[in-house]
Amino acid sequence: MERPLKILAIQFKYFGDTVLMIPALRAIRERWPDCALHVLVPEEVAPVLQHSSLLTRVWTVPRSRGRARLRSIWPVIRQLRRDRFDRSVDFGGNDRGALLSLFCGARERLGPVHPGGFVGRRFCYTRRVAPAPTDRHEALRLLHILSAWGITPPQALEIQIHTDPASRGFAEKILPEGKVICHLSAGQSKKEWPVRHWAAFHRVATAAGFRLAFTTGKGAREQLLAEELKKLVPDAPLPGSAPDLATFLAVLERAEVFISGDTGPLHFAAGLGVPVIALFGPTSAVQWAPIGRQRQILTGGQCCCDGRVDDCQSASHCLAAITPEQVLEQLRRLRPLEHRP
Repeated sequence: MERPLKILAIQFKYFGDTVLMIPALRAIRERWPDCALHVLVPEEVAPVLQHSSLLTRVWTVPRSRGRARLRSIWPVIRQLRRDRFDRSVDFGGNDRGALLSLFCGARERLGPVHPGGFVGRRFCYTRRVAPAPTDRHEALRLLHILSAWGITPPQALEIQIHTDPASRGFAEKILPEGKVICHLSAGQSKKEWPVRHWAAFHRVATAAGFRLAFTTGKGAREQLLAEELKKLVPDAPLPGSAPDLATFLAVLERAEVFISGDTGPLHFAAGLGVPVIALFGPTSAVQWAPIGRQRQILTGGQCCCDGRVDDCQSASHCLAAITPEQVLEQLRRLRPLEHRP
């Protein structure tokens, strides 16, 4: 008997990109139910996929900003080469993903055509696919890459993330009761709702009977957002930080509703089945909206920022056009009074 196909999926972009890859992983599994399906992602992203029933194994390598450190990832590459993959698909299409595709040594290496990058990137793949238009959702654009293997998108996109049972006890200590989680930060400051709006939302939502908790990232800039909120709202509930992503996912799973700008945790919450309110401005909701059964999307004013910059370049932030009252209205739709404890 022929052994099942061994397939390696590679994604070396951001947290949200990893979540939006899940429909493509499911499509591969449906096309070849008996295949050995592995993924290769940065270490910090692994908890998102670690408990997925779609996967045979999750491989991780360290990632740091700037130059890739080949010495630190070479032991993993050697192991991957010994596994002798039949096929690999690089969903990110950046320099690191292309090089890892080449080094892992799969016989057939599929990747997208993206401009830029180092001159030899196109030679890292045995087959390349032109990207789908950006007027499609990013999950569909990732599925489009698989068209080279005769895989067609499913009729409905579905994303499921499973938490680590071992993290749930600690998560309960951080968030003892279900609350509306408001996430202050995003990977780029231009995608963050102004803190003064969060402060005003705290006032109107609390007056309406909602229980809120505010979270943010661990970086220095993100922590400054929490400090700014505390100055405006001294009693703002800021539970302790989760020590790792696995625990943070378990905290999100306990949320009644999750509210944030376009950021990885927004996609985490939707994948965990939590109702979400997404605040969009600098990025396209058509392309990056969270995938979930219960979601509300609010879009700010017209954005004039260059897509390559992290900080807002306008005198009037596009997300500031979304008012606290609009967010409260969407919250009431997702969490009507009769459904609140």
